[in-house]
Amino acid sequence: MLLILLCLFISVVVVQFLYYIVFFGKFSFAKPQTPSPKRVPISVIVCAKNEEENVKNFVPLLLQQNYPDFEIVLIDDASRDETLEIFEQYEKQYPNVKLVKVENNEAFWGNKKFALTLGIKAAKNEYLLFTDADCYPKSNEWIKEMSAQFTQQKTIILGYGAYEKIKGSFFNKIIRFETLLTATQYFAWAKAGKPYMGVGRNMAYKREEFFRVRGFMDHMKIRSGDDDLFINQAANAANTTICYSPDSFTFSKPKTTFGDWFRQKRRHVATAKYYKSFDRTQLAVFYLSQLTFFILPIILLAFQYQWIIVVSLIGFRYLAAWISLGFAAGKLKEKDVMYWFPFIEIVIILTQFNVFITNIFSKPVQWK
Repeated sequence: MLLILLCLFISVVVVQFLYYIVFFGKFSFAKPQTPSPKRVPISVIVCAKNEEENVKNFVPLLLQQNYPDFEIVLIDDASRDETLEIFEQYEKQYPNVKLVKVENNEAFWGNKKFALTLGIKAAKNEYLLFTDADCYPKSNEWIKEMSAQFTQQKTIILGYGAYEKIKGSFFNKIIRFETLLTATQYFAWAKAGKPYMGVGRNMAYKREEFFRVRGFMDHMKIRSGDDDLFINQAANAANTTICYSPDSFTFSKPKTTFGDWFRQKRRHVATAKYYKSFDRTQLAVFYLSQLTFFILPIILLAFQYQWIIVVSLIGFRYLAAWISLGFAAGKLKEKDVMYWFPFIEIVIILTQFNVFITNIFSKPVQWK
């Protein structure tokens, strides 16, 4: 029995090596980007629901972008606070701001996808750049960096949506490590020709891609997924690329309590079950191999069975993961989280397992 467990452990380490070095390495070991600036007209689309404080702080940063031809489409999704009034002030003050007011619709009540659809239709430009109301760009070169990736063939751009650093917070490092790992995965699979998700905090696509797949219609009844489910359906090897130059990043404020973050992860996991079968499988294999990597050596070492081999395999796997994620963290400016990698990884795996079990018995809350 112990021999079988050892063979299984060796297989798990091989799988982990393939993921970290072969698949994730497509992004981790990629060269820095040196994009050629484009001058295509861009419509920046921001959907907000009860975000008065965020839109006061962050919309002005969008207006300061160093780009020759862009508009900002502000979508108020039936807010109950002062969001609409603030948007109206921006529209009066800036000629390149367009306001879209969304009334409560019984058929699509509380559905962000309905609001986004109205905003996409109202945009005057064919090239669309998306971010969330609680996000802001790292620099005034954000539009230029993201739009530089558009070509005649590449009409979907996946960007990086980072979270702010909170000094002295270990919990903040957990959130940012999980974000780093997720970005490494979807960037790497996009480079491998199998794009499966993006984040609404930072992504762009040509409007024709939206209408080619009938927008969000195939998953309109699913409250979440305006970003990842759309990309899962519309993106392919021919039309999708990534943008990871530092000035292309967006930032948002991270959750500060475990309960809020846990609820956010529940929504993400609940949406992933609607991915294509290949994408669900590769994600499941990765996370299952992570979980068993921790369980099997505990059993083997408890019986002191071939402990030298077991310890060597543990070290080999950690070295591969540390190298791969370390290079990815360098590209995404998250190097500080890698010092705590072994400890954070355990927390992430236990949290993911808890999320999976919790979602079996109850449904997560969606767009507020």
